[in-house]
Amino acid sequence: MNRSPFALLPLLLCLGAPFAAPAVAQDAVSALRGHNSNAPVDVAADRIELQDRADRAILSGNVQVRQADLTMTAQRLTVAYSRAGGTQIQRLDASGGVTVRSPSETARGNFAIYDLNRRLITMIGNVVLTRGPQEVRGGRLVINLTTGRATVDGSTVGAGGTSSSGGRVTGRFTVPQRN
Repeated sequence: MNRSPFALLPLLLCLGAPFAAPAVAQDAVSALRGHNSNAPVDVAADRIELQDRADRAILSGNVQVRQADLTMTAQRLTVAYSRAGGTQIQRLDASGGVTVRSPSETARGNFAIYDLNRRLITMIGNVVLTRGPQEVRGGRLVINLTTGRATVDGSTVGAGGTSSSGGRVTGRFTVPQRN
């Protein structure tokens, strides 16, 4: 069962979640809930190669992507698009030190796939999700932009290596200071 990792943070903070939880997903609500995936996508990179016959563009070197309040940085990005009814971006595949930021959260991983049609961002490989001083680590993070549910699990399938958490989800959470 997969659940959103951003969705997990508030729940874990309220319940004092155990760090030794099994590699099942954890839930929290992301600040990206209701993100406007129809907003324009702005990109910048050191190099852009258009492969128009394949309906894709490859950006490399210090890649920066911005869509409304969402930013993504990586070393390489493949943009898949359709030309039906004008150019429509379908999917962004990022690799090389990928960081996804919202106004209140930051997620880092080896790879990320942003499926604009399904409104999902999937990150794999040594994923770290932070919100303030709270942190969750795992092998995979899935953010549903419609519901705001973020799921972190220990899976490293397709991540090109093992997770530093050994196939488990781990976290660190602050507690209120008491006298």
